[in-house]
Amino acid sequence: MSTISDQHYIDKVLQGETNAFAILVDRYKDMIFTLALKMIKNREEAEEVSQDTFIKIYSSLNKFKGESKFSTWIYKIAYNTCLDRLKKSKKEELNISIDDFSSHLIKTMDNALSVLEEKERKHTIQKCLNLLPSDENFLLTLFYFDDQNLEEIGKIMNISANNAKVKLFRSRQKLALILRQQLEPEIIECYERER
Repeated sequence: MSTISDQHYIDKVLQGETNAFAILVDRYKDMIFTLALKMIKNREEAEEVSQDTFIKIYSSLNKFKGESKFSTWIYKIAYNTCLDRLKKSKKEELNISIDDFSSHLIKTMDNALSVLEEKERKHTIQKCLNLLPSDENFLLTLFYFDDQNLEEIGKIMNISANNAKVKLFRSRQKLALILRQQLEPEIIECYERER
């Protein structure tokens, strides 16, 4: 990423140099598409949502006041665009009860994962993330992969930082349960024998 700030290009676009918007699109297109894909879970629709997101960003660029990072602001637009698309398509989401969760389960799951190769671990985590409801997948992705803090996540998802913390905890619980169900039983049995 270039050292020239986003604000520089925002100012250029607002002054009529519309070509400068292409630089902002180039900087954030992968991030927006990845997040859309995680929420929508359909490549073609995620591409459409990404395009819609950039249209919304462009048309409301004059509303960006710099009170948060530009990336936080566009994450919020992307998130809301995804929610709108999901409401339209009324997709059913997997709903896992967190009653089955325990701290032992997390410990077992974490140690079982450490047995897997790095590449396989990432693939397994990604596969399990995709089994979560879209908003939980999005939340975990923002926090762990995009290094957004709870305050930024709250702004993006239009919730308080404390609410983001609670949702993050619950999402982690659900992910742990899914990972537990997806991991090969012999890996877990091997770990439990070693304890």
